[in-house]
Amino acid sequence: MKFEDYDFSFEIKNNLKRLGYRKPTDIQFKSIPPILKREDVLAIAQTGTGKTAAFAIPVIQMIQQQKKNPRAEGLKCIVMAPTHELVIQITKVFNSLCKDTHVKATGIYGGVEQESQINKLSEGIDIIVATPGRMFDLHSQGYIHFDKVEILILDEADHMLDLGFNNDIQDLIKKLPKKRQTLFFSATINEVVKKLAYNIVSRAIRIQIAPKDAVSKNITHSVAFIEMDDKRFFLERMISQYPNSKILVFVRTRVRAERVAKSMERVNIKTVTIHGEKDQLERNKAMNSFREGEIKILIATDVSARGIDIPNVDYVVNYDLPDVPQNYVHRVGRTGRGIHKGIAVSFCSKEEKIILDEIEGFLESPISIMEIDKQLYQSTLDFTSDTGNNNWKALLKEAEEMKDKFKPKNKKK
Repeated sequence: MKFEDYDFSFEIKNNLKRLGYRKPTDIQFKSIPPILKREDVLAIAQTGTGKTAAFAIPVIQMIQQQKKNPRAEGLKCIVMAPTHELVIQITKVFNSLCKDTHVKATGIYGGVEQESQINKLSEGIDIIVATPGRMFDLHSQGYIHFDKVEILILDEADHMLDLGFNNDIQDLIKKLPKKRQTLFFSATINEVVKKLAYNIVSRAIRIQIAPKDAVSKNITHSVAFIEMDDKRFFLERMISQYPNSKILVFVRTRVRAERVAKSMERVNIKTVTIHGEKDQLERNKAMNSFREGEIKILIATDVSARGIDIPNVDYVVNYDLPDVPQNYVHRVGRTGRGIHKGIAVSFCSKEEKIILDEIEGFLESPISIMEIDKQLYQSTLDFTSDTGNNNWKALLKEAEEMKDKFKPKNKKK
């Protein structure tokens, strides 16, 4: 079935065609009909499978039909998302699909001045995509009203729970009309996610797109065993070998992000960083420069991983392995999105092997090993342009700090 075969408005079909949407993905094909029937939906699908469009398309269609009635004014849909970057990304999808429909969507998030967001709300908004803090702030000031909301969407619900947003979700539900449609989208499902879902949805249609491999078949992923002190040399060589490629590098902490960026700067490689310590304008600027290809290397922490939906990311590098095994899937899922192919490489030091075991346990399969013989390893260390000796004390101190973080913990075999 093609999108042109659906009973969508002329404007929505035009937008889908303009954006290159021809056939629905599996999650879109299974989600759109029950959403249009006003049923609650609980949908579980991998990152990169088109979840945002799966709820955005039918919601815009329903609101556009309602807007023919002058009495149908007011905020109709709230999409709650865990991070600023994800709010921006979802809002962008809504706005591209809303073109010429008279349906208006806007993003509400903190870290920036609220004045421009208040001005947008005053124009009459049908859909807001929001993080909880700023949304509740504007509600308390009287700029957002919940009494006419008909649709609640929780996107990346598992990540919202990871970030401690459960109370915010419950507070919002108390303020919304009891008679509403609830759409619950998540990349993973566990007992905590399931409990939240069944507390807020009513006789939901459950949709689960669950291939055997948790990582998309479009992604080739492997692990290379590299000592902690040597990771920067391997990253430098990889970037130098693929100078025109977009490479997304994940590290564990904001401090690590800045240190890796400085080590690349020393060898004349331009990078941008994105992490929780940067204000929203800085984060937006970094994302845009990477999205537009002005800078090819983006170094990020996990807090921003879910909001990075940038087309044509060629490589994902796990410079540090993630503490949470599920985050491995979300990280590598930043490449190989849609119909595109992608490559992900993880650098694993001996201190991180315990984490690698946990990741492979979560995936229920081993990650293929990228073999590096002694000659290639040594040639990579010799390859570096960083010949200064004044950084070794800092690097050794950093290595010791990382070893402390990776002290073995008790775990079930």
